[in-house]
Amino acid sequence: MIDRLVLPDPPSAARAAALRIAAELRGAIALRGRASLAVSGGTTPWLMLADLAVLPLDWEAVDILQVDERVAPDGDPDRNLTHLCEVLTGTAAAHARLHPMDVGGGDADAAAVLYCDVLRSLGGPIDVVHLGLGPDGHTASLAPGDPVLDVTDVSVAATSHPFNGHIRVTLTYPALDAARAIVWLVAGGGKGDMPTRLEAGDTSIPAGRVSRERAVLVLDRAAAGLPS
Repeated sequence: MIDRLVLPDPPSAARAAALRIAAELRGAIALRGRASLAVSGGTTPWLMLADLAVLPLDWEAVDILQVDERVAPDGDPDRNLTHLCEVLTGTAAAHARLHPMDVGGGDADAAAVLYCDVLRSLGGPIDVVHLGLGPDGHTASLAPGDPVLDVTDVSVAATSHPFNGHIRVTLTYPALDAARAIVWLVAGGGKGDMPTRLEAGDTSIPAGRVSRERAVLVLDRAAAGLPS
């Protein structure tokens, strides 16, 4: 069952998620000497990363990975990497080893193959995966109806259809389910009953198919359906 934390507002939820991730990373470094973190994009996640980037941590021992990425040129404002670099620049977290998805050339399948190699080079499962939740139940770039949902033989794959205007490269269920910890961060209204369905393990939505073991769901009151 997913652990559940409800905070008053998006900044509070972002801070709570950052603290949880930092604790997991410190534990991984203490056990294995290094730690890996895969991050998703989005407005509240950038708040979370800004909080995380200034927390005391041996950032030189951290590998930062991308959960997913839009196929677009390097530096494009639609790219998660563009915002990730903006958040990390000038912080202690800039000393982490960043592993971008190489989608700038436009070949999503080739980028997915290369990122599988990146994951293998780390020598084990990802220590912490940060995920969000869409109003349609998607997480990462695992969107309803896309054949990427059925990929089970590789850790990274390209979507078959554009999602919100872009073909994507995304971690697949095998990579997510192997993670040592998952931190869901869900904030703001408009999610409907998706957080409840996620918690229940409703496999009719993409997010509900992710393993609920070793997972925490951090919500603000709006996402939890509570009055402010």
